[in-house]
Amino acid sequence: MNPPAENFYAVWRNQCRDTDVLRDKDGFPAERLLQAVWRHQRLRRDQLKTSDGKSVRVLHPGFASAEGGPDFREAVIQIGGDPPRSGDVEIDLRSYGWHAHGHDRNPSFKNVILHVVWESGAPASGPARNERPTTLQIQNSLDAPLGELSQWLENESTANFPEALRGKCSAPLRELTEPQLAMLLRQAAHVRLEAKAAQFSARARHAGWEQALWEGLFRTFGYKHNVWPMQNLAESRSLWSPGAKSPFAFQARLLGVSGLLPVELTRSQKGSDNYLRRVWDCWWRERNEFADLILPRIVWKFHGLRPANHPQRRLALAAHWLADRNLISKIEKWCAAGTTRERRRPAGVPSLIEAADSPAGRQRSRKTSGCGNAEKLLSSLHEILQVERDEFWSWHWTFKSARLAKPQPLLGGTRATDLAVNVILPWLWIRAVEGKNAALQLEIERRYFDWPAAEDNSVLKLARQRLLGTSSRRALRNAAEQQGLMQIVRDFCAHSNAICEDCRLPAMAGEFRAANGGA
Repeated sequence: MNPPAENFYAVWRNQCRDTDVLRDKDGFPAERLLQAVWRHQRLRRDQLKTSDGKSVRVLHPGFASAEGGPDFREAVIQIGGDPPRSGDVEIDLRSYGWHAHGHDRNPSFKNVILHVVWESGAPASGPARNERPTTLQIQNSLDAPLGELSQWLENESTANFPEALRGKCSAPLRELTEPQLAMLLRQAAHVRLEAKAAQFSARARHAGWEQALWEGLFRTFGYKHNVWPMQNLAESRSLWSPGAKSPFAFQARLLGVSGLLPVELTRSQKGSDNYLRRVWDCWWRERNEFADLILPRIVWKFHGLRPANHPQRRLALAAHWLADRNLISKIEKWCAAGTTRERRRPAGVPSLIEAADSPAGRQRSRKTSGCGNAEKLLSSLHEILQVERDEFWSWHWTFKSARLAKPQPLLGGTRATDLAVNVILPWLWIRAVEGKNAALQLEIERRYFDWPAAEDNSVLKLARQRLLGTSSRRALRNAAEQQGLMQIVRDFCAHSNAICEDCRLPAMAGEFRAANGGA
């Protein structure tokens, strides 16, 4: 997907790319690109094989290391029929890099359980060495062509976000007028929309559109630390095997396969224990069928997790969705509503995106952002995604928590917004693009740019201070502007340091101002 010609940000972003770093002198992909592929698991995960032909199941790819040593720490990998193991993962271009780089002699690499390489092969020279971890070659296992992955992943970084509060871009960004800044953020948001949509397109080529959507929904429920366990659940056959029809049956199956089902009663909460007994009664009947899919508990991370976001409760909500065989058709109908006026748009009338960038469109945006139609959009989608009161989970955060004084919805408005801007709208948009349905594409873009602001997070807080010079949440009026700021952080801040060394964002801000009516 090529960026629209009028998108100054996308054009400038392309000019800032250093394509030479994506390949080495022999035409291989650069190691940092392979690291990004592994980090995001842009692989055909059901087809991974070790160099000796054993299946590889990635239960968690690990956390990127910024402190030297192996590239990823605390991964959870299952090789063949062996039990899952937790350890480190090292990424190299060639298999003989293990010895050539001295990893075999470095004690920091003693916990490496998987050596991920682009190309396998014997060492070019030197004595034979047999002591090496299991090797996984990924050259023929990518989920998209290397060029497409390069475009999508080249701005990924494993470095930590800079901690300084003000960057060199803060001054030139403050010189932008309010409409200019809003336009820049919208253009960056459109780049982010395309990037998320490209990932859905790549996955759909191998698994189908509906499966790609389910995986996106589950991943979002994983928040920061539990993305990959959720992804594994969404990929497993447990979602689609016959038998489970009711929300309760799906809850038993998902909780059982996830490894999150307690094995002991609380002995203090009768209601929780009664529900747990019923879940086990249901899960026992299916346990042998799904024994090879059960996740080890070590793949789940609970530190710093709010009780309302506990994966047990999120899986309970997902079970309701799975039991509703019409959920995806409801989302598609919600998407199709409102496209009539775009189909009738006369020739010469600007598109929704063009209209949004016009003076009148910007004035209208200032008046309506965060209210009116935007709130109706959120409410209408929330109505589809919200479920009826659950007999247990509407009253409990987890199995062990006490019964709540009043029932709590399984899905709040802020989580519905996260699902909309990160999953549902990108998924619908790329389907409209590939289906050449221009009217539907424009309607989805309109909703994307009108969507109310999402919940604040640490990246946005620091970016507002560092780039925009303000701590106020009101500086970003809707979800699209939040998405745009996060895209700028990814494209520029993540590739510089605390003193903004060699960052081209200040220059881009100046050129953007000049190109859009600045002095």
